[in-house]
Amino acid sequence: MTNLEFCIARRKSEAPAFLRVLKAIPKEKLDYRPDPKARTAGELGWLLAAEEAALIGLIDTGAVEWKDEKPPALDQIPAAYERNAAAVDLRLAKLDQAGWEKKAKFLMGGTVVWEAALGEMVWGMLFDAIHHRGQLSTYLRPMGGKVPSIYGPTADDPGQ
Repeated sequence: MTNLEFCIARRKSEAPAFLRVLKAIPKEKLDYRPDPKARTAGELGWLLAAEEAALIGLIDTGAVEWKDEKPPALDQIPAAYERNAAAVDLRLAKLDQAGWEKKAKFLMGGTVVWEAALGEMVWGMLFDAIHHRGQLSTYLRPMGGKVPSIYGPTADDPGQ
């Protein structure tokens, strides 16, 4: 199995957990944040969908300009994540080794903040999304929600 094939497989295995966490956000608590410096629950949820959208552009063009966006209504976030993740997976499935290794750029405010092989960036963004999913999962109980199974049972969910 190539690194690209393994990445596609890992992304597909992580997607259900992303959706479970996004669907566990209590609708009336989108503005919850544990600290004034922290993102709100809605912002974190939307970040997960937005990172997938950024990957679409990155794969298609070799560069992406990151822009923080205000989150939409909660019911739109899981659907956007699912739609964007599927689009990324389709693009990755069509990618060859040369495409996986081509240089890519991640920009913020017009400045390149990360330049690496596309494959390295895809992995890095998956790890970043997993990190933010973990942050969001720690918000759920304080918001009155239930923590879904991510890698196994939780006190709220016996798992699959």
